[in-house]
Amino acid sequence: MKTRREFFKSAAVLGALGAAGLPMRAVENKIEAAAPGDDRRYWVSVTEKIARPVLENLTRRQLRKNMPVAAHPQATKREIVTHLEAFGRLLCGIAPWLALDDLSGGELKLQQEFIKLAQAALDVATDPQSPDFMNFTTGGQPLVDTAFLAQGILRAPDVLWAPLEPRVKMQVIEAFKSSRKIPTPAGNNWVMFAAMVEAALLEFGELTLEERLENCVRKMLGWYCGDGAYGDGEFFHFDYYNSFVIQPMLLDVLAVLRKHDVRFAPALAVQLKRAKRYAEIQERFIAPDGTFPLVGRSMAYRFGAFQTLAQISLMRDLPAETRPAQVRGALTAVIRKMMEAPGTFDANGWLQIGFCGYQPALGETYISTGSLYLCAAGLLPLGLSPLDEFWRAPAAKWTSQKIWSGENLAADHAISDTRKVEVPALKR
Repeated sequence: MKTRREFFKSAAVLGALGAAGLPMRAVENKIEAAAPGDDRRYWVSVTEKIARPVLENLTRRQLRKNMPVAAHPQATKREIVTHLEAFGRLLCGIAPWLALDDLSGGELKLQQEFIKLAQAALDVATDPQSPDFMNFTTGGQPLVDTAFLAQGILRAPDVLWAPLEPRVKMQVIEAFKSSRKIPTPAGNNWVMFAAMVEAALLEFGELTLEERLENCVRKMLGWYCGDGAYGDGEFFHFDYYNSFVIQPMLLDVLAVLRKHDVRFAPALAVQLKRAKRYAEIQERFIAPDGTFPLVGRSMAYRFGAFQTLAQISLMRDLPAETRPAQVRGALTAVIRKMMEAPGTFDANGWLQIGFCGYQPALGETYISTGSLYLCAAGLLPLGLSPLDEFWRAPAAKWTSQKIWSGENLAADHAISDTRKVEVPALKR
């Protein structure tokens, strides 16, 4: 019998998906109910609800035709960028679940279906002859979402890269290289998008550009403010971009650089320390009822705001005082609060602009329907085995529940950390 990886390498499986190969399921507007305490089942149902419309329509080459493009009245040309937003952001969140190798039953069946869809979608999205060929070059936004797509592939290379036909791999490489037409950003978190694309190209065996890889990482690390937080450029922004972009992409890019050159190990170790502290802070943000502060821009990305906490959980590297079960409980409460709010999805199952329901005024001019799929980044712990402590440990109160119920907890303290981190030039 073939292993799962061998099965998905099969050219027959990939070829059978074709332009019109897979039947569309009717989209249910209700998240599947789960028994109290069955958090994983609930998270899987949320994943299916979010992902199915994007992946099925893209595989059928009908995403551009069927996905609505809701946006701010003053937004311009979102229709040329929103489809890559939806695909790249979704894949960066669900990739660890697609890569998980020890599922069974209904979850395994769903995962295998979605692996097929994702593999076929990578072909459709990067095929210049496809009606759903995505924009990797026009405007600045495609650099952002090429990076999220790259991050997704790097998070699940055994299912999202290794099994692809050589033709599809070359399409992806050419699409990623074409994003270099977008100038290297200089003054904010966008430096990480250029670095993320280059890190993927490095993994694909391509020659990278120092000005778009190491130089961008140097800039980002140079904006460290202290206590686990980075400025978004020279100044600190009180928003969630340390979690939407900065911390996760620094971790992933530095992990690739460390794989190729051991001299990057110290920088990765420093960044992991910072990310763990930021994750610890994020867990403390979640109130006893699952709400959290509405602060700063891009709040329509919903629980994607907790990507750093989710990633450190996935890495099984939470601070000792932050137990996996309390993180599971806290994130589940957040996800339920947001996903079950009326108006979160439209009648056809597409996400709508808002934070807790349909709140279009929260959509800045750079946000459209596809942007909203960054919420999937909060689902990273689904990449942990159902047998992992994160899922198996009994329910536990998270920090705010403990303190507001009168428990006697030790005081929180900042970490001591240097701002100076050396980033060598990659050996080419």
